[in-house]
Amino acid sequence: MSSKKISQKTTQEILSGSLVKAILALAVPVMVNSFIQTMYNLTDTYWLGRLGTTELAGINLITPVQNVIVNFGSGLTVAGSVLIARYIGAGKTEEAKSMANQVFASAMIFAFSCSLIIFLLGGMIVRGLGAEGDVANVATVYIRLVILDMPFLFAVNMFQAIHQAKGDAVRPMLLNLLGICINMVADPLLMVVFPLGAAGAALATVFAKAVPAVIAVILLHNRKNDVHIDLRNLKFEKSKLHDIVVIGLPSAIGGSVTQFAFLLLTKNVLEYGEQAMAAYGVGNKINGLISLPCNGIGSAVATIVSQNMGAGQVKRAQKAYKMAMFGIVLFLIVSGFILSRDAISMAIVSIFAKEEEVAVLAAQYLSILAFWCFFNGIHNPTMGFFQGCGHTEVTMAVDVARLWIFRFATLFVCEKLLHMGVESIWYAVVVSNALAPMVLVIVYLTGYWKRKRI
Repeated sequence: MSSKKISQKTTQEILSGSLVKAILALAVPVMVNSFIQTMYNLTDTYWLGRLGTTELAGINLITPVQNVIVNFGSGLTVAGSVLIARYIGAGKTEEAKSMANQVFASAMIFAFSCSLIIFLLGGMIVRGLGAEGDVANVATVYIRLVILDMPFLFAVNMFQAIHQAKGDAVRPMLLNLLGICINMVADPLLMVVFPLGAAGAALATVFAKAVPAVIAVILLHNRKNDVHIDLRNLKFEKSKLHDIVVIGLPSAIGGSVTQFAFLLLTKNVLEYGEQAMAAYGVGNKINGLISLPCNGIGSAVATIVSQNMGAGQVKRAQKAYKMAMFGIVLFLIVSGFILSRDAISMAIVSIFAKEEEVAVLAAQYLSILAFWCFFNGIHNPTMGFFQGCGHTEVTMAVDVARLWIFRFATLFVCEKLLHMGVESIWYAVVVSNALAPMVLVIVYLTGYWKRKRI
């Protein structure tokens, strides 16, 4: 079935068909796609774990820096997906195509600029994080190489944003599957056969994203698709750039500011030693896998709400949100209880951490995260709802509060007043992840989302 037919079928389901089918049609491919994206980092972590704690600590130290840049740029893709979906729901295909071109061009300019800047300032950034010796050397090499993947990453992300806005989440999933297959072969080849260490991991990631990016750009330029890219006669439109800024900038600021908080938290973890740093990284990456279902649901909710808001179907948008949230919360309560058992958490982290001290710390962290992960089932769908309504300023405010207020306040209490040591980090993450969705639900109940933004 062609991309156009898949999009039309899913859009019909979103606007007038079964909401359960619509949610699953969008969420399941996004879950698989998120899993594939996570595998990029997990593959690196697995092989780096075989090389030593220094390499693992180096890559974990620099990951938040990558995330700062990627999350700021993701504001563009969030805005693109929401605005394109809104036009599609309203039946304005030409406007959707025009918006896709505006967002794609903006994303590419951003990606190339950031790659150059971070490449030149890589050493300074690593020293600013407090790294020294071998860890600093590993982190510097890694960031200067892996940042070269930014244009490729954003090309693939734009492909995903445009297709998801149309209701097609399958093709982005397949494209990313190709990337992870390349990465799984390239990692051991460049890190073990050609012992390049962290540099090999970075080069493997860049190459694995370059191939899907080329394919994505080619497919996006296919004129047979109702929404496609054609930059030959591109003229930036003030009204559309305004909408992109209004929707995208809060998301960009929220994402990058929270990643800066992750950087500061990373420095706190590093004070407890390389083992704690390695355990923190392993635990977070595995928790990323646990969070895949609610990430998929949140993304599906954003698309469904966007299209239904564009079509003027407010009650249907609300119904989809509530249905998705209650379903994923129930799933996470059960799965989180299972994964939080000591024997299971230790077995999982042992795959990625061979040193006993690292494994023990990571298992402890994972058990706590897993038990309380059902709060993510409230957080992600509600974030998706506000994004779909165009109120990204709400998601920005709550994300900033989650990290800068709730997390650091909890860390202060646990570390300075209760003297809980490295466990202060674990509980700071959990408590902040629980408070943020409560705030989101309260804002939702006020009806603030009904105010027109664009």
